[in-house]
Amino acid sequence: MGKVRPIVAHVLAIVTVAPLIWLVISVLKPAEELYVVGLPTRLTFDNLTQVLVRFPLVRFMLNSALVSVVVTGVALVTHSMAAYALARLRFPGRGLVFGLIISTLLVSLPVILVPLFLITKQLGLLDSYAGLIIPSVFHAFGIFLLRQYYLNIPVDLEEAADLDGCGYLRRYWHVVLPLSRPALAALAVLFFLANWNAFLWPLTITRDPDLRVVQLGIASLQGQYASAANLVLAAAFVAAIPTVVVFLIGQRRLVDSMKLSGLK
Repeated sequence: MGKVRPIVAHVLAIVTVAPLIWLVISVLKPAEELYVVGLPTRLTFDNLTQVLVRFPLVRFMLNSALVSVVVTGVALVTHSMAAYALARLRFPGRGLVFGLIISTLLVSLPVILVPLFLITKQLGLLDSYAGLIIPSVFHAFGIFLLRQYYLNIPVDLEEAADLDGCGYLRRYWHVVLPLSRPALAALAVLFFLANWNAFLWPLTITRDPDLRVVQLGIASLQGQYASAANLVLAAAFVAAIPTVVVFLIGQRRLVDSMKLSGLK
């Protein structure tokens, strides 16, 4: 059994990495060899150059980066404050409030898409960055994960802060937030990736081409250059680079924060 597990792990790793290797090779293939099975006779960056020159992919990536970074930052602040209140504060209806928040996990975006669109329209947020950002901030999973994490933080640490005259706000800022860096790092990666890959809501809320996010840009590229699969693959490759970078950075910060937090 001990010899089988490494073999299974290597097979799974190969199966997982194989599509990525195929994508890289296809992007670097000359256009005339794209449908030829096997390794290319030469490598070229023409596909990447053409998709960046002929298509405003950089603008779409900047839009996605702006939306993803702002949503992630605002969500981490608001979710951590809400989770701390639900974990530590005692007030009537706390369990009911938490239950209502968790119940929103059962509602998918297509179910509330029409009423959410109508509310956004009434607020005058159509075709704007605010319309892309504000409805994407709230997510019950972030509040749930942080609340469960805060419940595992020893209360003695906060009681020691009470002896120094700290109230709830200072306890949250000086004690709880530094200790919750592992959970915040994990949520930051998840929020960024989710908003970077968002498609349905940006498609619903925007008509202005200058506000298109990267996933909408790739979809429009598929329609415009349906026969040029090499350009579509190159656009997908470029759009995937920030997600890989964010994941690698977030993973490293997650490990470092776990070492500094002192929690096992």
